[in-house]
This record gives sequence, structure tokens and C-alpha cells, in this order.
Amino acid sequence: MVFPYPDQEPPLSWYNFGVSVVWPNLMLWTKRDWRGQEHLGQPGEGMVCAANHISWFDPLILLHYANDMGRPARFLAKDSLFEIPFVGTVMTGAGTIPVHRESGNAADAVSAAVTAVEEGEMVFIYPEGTITRDPDLWPMSGKTGAARVALLGDVPLVPVAHWGAQEIMGPYKVELKILPRKTIHVLAGEPVDIDDLRGRPLTEPLLAEATTRVMDAITELEAELRDAVPPAGRWNRKAEERQPVLHGVAAYEEAMDEG
Repeated sequence: MVFPYPDQEPPLSWYNFGVSVVWPNLMLWTKRDWRGQEHLGQPGEGMVCAANHISWFDPLILLHYANDMGRPARFLAKDSLFEIPFVGTVMTGAGTIPVHRESGNAADAVSAAVTAVEEGEMVFIYPEGTITRDPDLWPMSGKTGAARVALLGDVPLVPVAHWGAQEIMGPYKVELKILPRKTIHVLAGEPVDIDDLRGRPLTEPLLAEATTRVMDAITELEAELRDAVPPAGRWNRKAEERQPVLHGVAAYEEAMDEG
């Protein structure tokens, strides 16, 4: 078995250590349906990959998907994970970016992610911020972090959808169901068109519009993987219901004025 160590990584690195542990196990215990990898660009091309979130197993799947194209992926992850002995060391060494949600340092993650993409890294961000609460596992309304990093870093914003990880580890569950072997489907799409939003002040309506575009794209990709029709609205975590999706910066500005 030949291990796919990306050329950009030093031979002796925590990232490659993780590859040595994770890659052979995923090759053994899962089957893969990789599509759209051509949209991941070339090594050294900075980009933000915005993905749906259906399981705590997701990061391993997306790392596998990106790594198979020779692109080491960096993730944003909640800071509590870095406190786990040894795990935190590996995550830090592999370039994972901590998100301090409950402190005044949350913006540090955005700054670190912008620096990473400007240096040619691929950074995966879950716009939903957490595993979806949608009853049918469709993407929820997104937060603006992925759009903000892509606009500040002036890099492509690539939508990625995956399906099947929830069969290995259910949403919000600590379990591992590896038999029978599950097929993991991952599909990356063309970069979301946000060129008309670049070079403008990053107002909340503008960021909301960019986020809606990428969530629309992720939902379409997930629908293709599932061969299903997505709901008309999008799950709002606070309201605990699906709500209509706004489109256009002006629509968000009007909604904010009314709110």
C-alpha cells in the first residue's frame, strides 16, 4: 500500500503522521465515490472549501478526499479539541486553526484562515458552524465565516458536499459502524460566483448574500449525491424550523432595516 504524502508537507510532519494513521484505515474500511476533485485546484493555490456538516466523522472524510489530490487540507475546529492530550498536538502540528467561540478571540480564526489561504493553503470551513439540525440532514442556514475568508483573501470559494459519513457515525453520536463497508460520496463544485461582491465593504448584508450563494451550491451538490429534491426553505437553528431563503444584497438590507 502506497501512502499519499503531499509534496508540500515535510516528510517528518504531524500532518503526515496523521496520514499514516488515518489513510490506510479509511482505505480498508470504506469505499469511495470521489467526484469534482478537479475543482480543488493545484497545490499552492489558496482557496476556501465550504462543506456541509452531517457527522463528527466528516473531517476525516474530507481530509481523505483532498489528500488524494495531493492537497493537504486545513480545518477550522473548536478550541476544546485542542485540549485533548496528544490529539491537540497533532491538530496544531497539522495546521488546524482553533476557533474560540466563547471568547473575544473568535476573529483570530478568520485572520489565521485568511493568512493560510493567502499563503496557498486549502482551508475547509463548515458554514453551518455545527452539525446540521435539519431533520432530513439538509444544510442549514450558514454563518458568514467562509465567505468572509474568501473575500478577504481574494481566493475561490469552492462548495463541497458529502454523503455517507452519517452511516458510520450518526449526527451528534459517538459511535463507529464500519461494517458492512460504507460508500462515502464527496462532490466538489465549481467556485461560487462572488466576483461582484469582491472589493466592496464587507457589510453584513453582503456577507449574508455570499453565504446564501455558497449554501445554495452546497445544497444542490448534496441533492445530486442523494438523488433527492431539497426542501424549498432552509433550516434556521434558532427558530427550529425551515424558513424562506433571501437572495440579493438589497433583500438582506431590507430585512435588516425591518428587523
